[in-house]
Amino acid sequence: MEDSELKIRPIGIVHSPFPDRVSTPRQPYVAQDIAGTIELYSGNNYEDALADLGDWSHIWVLFWFHLNEGWKPKVLPPRSSEKKRGVFATRSPHRPNPIGISVMKLERVEGLIVHVKGVDLIDGTPVLDIKPYVPFADAIPDASAGWIATDPEPPHDVVWEAEAREQATWLQREHKVDLFHPVERVLALGPQPHAYRRIREEDGVLRLAVNDWRIRFRTEDRRAIVERIRSGYKPSELFGKTDPKLDIHRAFATRFGV
Repeated sequence: MEDSELKIRPIGIVHSPFPDRVSTPRQPYVAQDIAGTIELYSGNNYEDALADLGDWSHIWVLFWFHLNEGWKPKVLPPRSSEKKRGVFATRSPHRPNPIGISVMKLERVEGLIVHVKGVDLIDGTPVLDIKPYVPFADAIPDASAGWIATDPEPPHDVVWEAEAREQATWLQREHKVDLFHPVERVLALGPQPHAYRRIREEDGVLRLAVNDWRIRFRTEDRRAIVERIRSGYKPSELFGKTDPKLDIHRAFATRFGV
């Protein structure tokens, strides 16, 4: 059996507000209010397969990390800044078989569309299976938390200074670009430079990259203080090209400075 292959066929696809890895929450518990849908493929009698699912409040969703390439036996989890862990002792998406599982709140079922909340998946993620969440069987109150229970990095408080809050509010209001949630999710895990969290220190300045935006912050005690936001593009790139995808960045630079 070691060299044999198993054939898996997706039953549907996820529709979510997250277009890429960076914007997607790493765990369902930080995406409790995020709504999305699971669209099952037609022509497979899935309408009958969904019968009675609406009686449950939560479901398990098994899916495929379709954008992954390769895996490593040891990884550096987002919660840890120093020690690597065995991949089977983590929730890392990069695995020998990139199968993931998330618990979601079931809102309703309409035909082949399953409406859910708590979506932490990239838009377009293939779904492999849906199962009901059974409270008395799936919840184990006295289960141990492994190495996470002794993780030395408790959550940080994230504070926005006036300039950064004004910039983030403008991006959200004028261009539907939400930096509040991704910045707070990442910095709450810790401000240390970390490849997975895209945090770097340059000349004593801490910067977080969220897509093509750069967020400058500092730390005080257990707080991460967001100071300002900048475009990830250089002035020569912004004003030397006519690429429409840079329009938001040009508008931002014009209003707040490069």
